[in-house]
Amino acid sequence: MAKCFQTLLQVEDMGEQTPRSKTLAALIAEFIHGRLTDKLDKLAEDDPKRDALLAQYQPTVWLADAARRVSQLQLVTHPLKATHPDARGSSLFVTPDSLPVRQEVGTHALAGFASDVVGNAAALDVYKFLKLEHEGCSLLALLQASDADVLAALSDDAEQAEAWREAFCSITEPAGGPASHSLAKQVYWPVSPDDFPPDALDDSHFHLLSVLNSSAVSHWLYSRIQTHRFGEDGKAARQARRDGVAHPHGYHDYPLLAEEKKGGTKPQNISQLNSERKGSNYLIVSLPPLWDSSLTRPLYGVDSLFVRFGRLPQVRRLLRELRNYLGKQKPEANNMHIRNRRDAWLDDIFTELLQFGAAFSNGLPKGWTADNNCRLPLDEQCWLDPYRAEDDADFNQTFQRQDWPTQLAERFARWLNGQLGAERLAKNQLSLNEAEFDYWRRELAHDLAWQRDLDTRRRGLDNRLLPTASTEEAQHEPA
Repeated sequence: MAKCFQTLLQVEDMGEQTPRSKTLAALIAEFIHGRLTDKLDKLAEDDPKRDALLAQYQPTVWLADAARRVSQLQLVTHPLKATHPDARGSSLFVTPDSLPVRQEVGTHALAGFASDVVGNAAALDVYKFLKLEHEGCSLLALLQASDADVLAALSDDAEQAEAWREAFCSITEPAGGPASHSLAKQVYWPVSPDDFPPDALDDSHFHLLSVLNSSAVSHWLYSRIQTHRFGEDGKAARQARRDGVAHPHGYHDYPLLAEEKKGGTKPQNISQLNSERKGSNYLIVSLPPLWDSSLTRPLYGVDSLFVRFGRLPQVRRLLRELRNYLGKQKPEANNMHIRNRRDAWLDDIFTELLQFGAAFSNGLPKGWTADNNCRLPLDEQCWLDPYRAEDDADFNQTFQRQDWPTQLAERFARWLNGQLGAERLAKNQLSLNEAEFDYWRRELAHDLAWQRDLDTRRRGLDNRLLPTASTEEAQHEPA
């Protein structure tokens, strides 16, 4: 917060503490006393070590020791040991707002983040001390802002307080220059020094990158998933589903969620946040989609592919949404907002159509449309079974004439007009005519994805037929 970084007026007499500095001094003393109590509780009443602990945990003594031990720690967002616990090298502290904005998910996408700390696990109590909060600001933030009250709370001696402030603020600075390690994850990345592609045989065309795990992202993801899985809101929503009753909101599931344990039995050796998570780091499943071939049965006994296409749940949903939207518009309404929303639904229908066609052309053996049970129009056969042209000369002639894409676009437009005008919507009947027919046909014919699909089929068939054509030419060459 902005108030954490306001430099306050220095108090001339450090011996005269303000009410705020007294509150900060009490916060510091309470933390140190809590650490002492934890130690004393483990000792017997007559244990001679008690006197030594009492002396060690006097506020001035403990603060001086903490200022010395803070050099064993570093504040980070990307700890090197998250890659390998025995790696020795540089960790990074990079705030999200200092990173370039990208489309991929990463540290840059975090609005707020939790800082991590690495170093000697025995000195982590110093980091916990610096994380103490007063009025929404951590002690570290107040020290970085040279807050006069927190300096007065540290010591009556201004020079001593300033020396401790500098020592505690050094936790954000890495020790030494940047360095990697043989146990760190490293990747050779091709980088061309000019406008030409990099040369794989030239070592100077590669940069060696050391990839670091983002502790900030891991901790954010862990916290979010834990809330979704075990939070009271999620539990209530799941119970409502089991009981079959309504609930104000849904819940989140993470199928095939994996959990990686960093650090083994000593997660504190990786970082402080890793220790707080007990080493747990969630990995969301990243697998290619499984192709559902249960619907890819030959289209036998139907007069058009659109019979089965129109029964697909996702297609029925898109048609219903588009039909409802258009049915609610006034007949004279025609503006950019309406057209953009209509075209968005249309693009989704085109996408479903392309996926539907690919399932048949790629998932069934060539020539399946030549079966006597296939009643599909010839233009639909050309689109769904293009490689039949390899073995069927008459079919190849029809395919090569390339008038079937136009016929197929017209068939789609006629089907879509019929689907959108099939039901009564509220008080209005959605009436579509030749103008809408021409628009649907033209949009499909000019759709870039549709054109790429047709071009891919043509090129694929040409490549398959090319060896045959070359052989025939060789046979007719004069001796």
